[in-house]
Amino acid sequence: MWTLSGFADEISPDLDEQCEVAKELGLRYIEVRSAWGVNILDLDDEQLQLMKTILARHDLGVSSIGSPIGKIHIDDDFPPHLERMRHAAGVAHFLGAPYIRIFSFFQTPGTDPDQKRAEVIERMRALARVAEEADLILLHENEKEIYGDIPRRCLDIVRSVGSPHLRLAWDPANFVQVGVKPYTEGYAVLRPHLEYVQIKDALAADGTVVPAGEGDGEVARTMQALRHDGFDGFFSLEPHLAEGHATGGFSGPDNFRRAWLAFTGLLTAEGIEYA
Repeated sequence: MWTLSGFADEISPDLDEQCEVAKELGLRYIEVRSAWGVNILDLDDEQLQLMKTILARHDLGVSSIGSPIGKIHIDDDFPPHLERMRHAAGVAHFLGAPYIRIFSFFQTPGTDPDQKRAEVIERMRALARVAEEADLILLHENEKEIYGDIPRRCLDIVRSVGSPHLRLAWDPANFVQVGVKPYTEGYAVLRPHLEYVQIKDALAADGTVVPAGEGDGEVARTMQALRHDGFDGFFSLEPHLAEGHATGGFSGPDNFRRAWLAFTGLLTAEGIEYA
């Protein structure tokens, strides 16, 4: 039984509307990235308490904190960002989330990311230590324009850090947008470290984001392989069907429903049970 979740701020900036649509679709969990137009790590204590109350009212759990940790330039000052990581851990505990999504630092366009490898790995080790102390799991997402954008460097990160508290989130659309065939070129090497799946697809021709199964993200092949491997975890809808940018994306209620129908249709076609 696979568990569905989703970046609920793709539905609406308003948390109540996020929760209402999520429950309408039968979701039992959401991934929290922002509410009321404010990033999850910038909500004050009163807003976080209100969020917790609203989630409880709708009987929704939090699968992951969709944090922006690691979405700074590799040459930016790191100590303040490490403090932000510690805050993220506190937010995760407060909301009962076992995971925090992170990234491996923006690189200068036109430069070779491998030149900054040592600094990236050092920073990722520091982030992992915070997760170890907090007993949480960090999920590195293969975002565009960061060090870990392609399978080889995603693998380098988790192997070099070597912590059970740092695992991988799989985003097929992001792989497509950097010229990678996700299943063909990435699945075999990354599967041992794969903990969480984000559902987003894209066209290789121009990078346009489309519902799952309508692009070149090899989503159906990946789902088949995960079922064969006995994967049991979260699949988080991140549709980006209206817009996508460096800090997130938006779909709106109707497009979010469209994304849910596309992905659940794939699961039904494959005979995969979900909840």
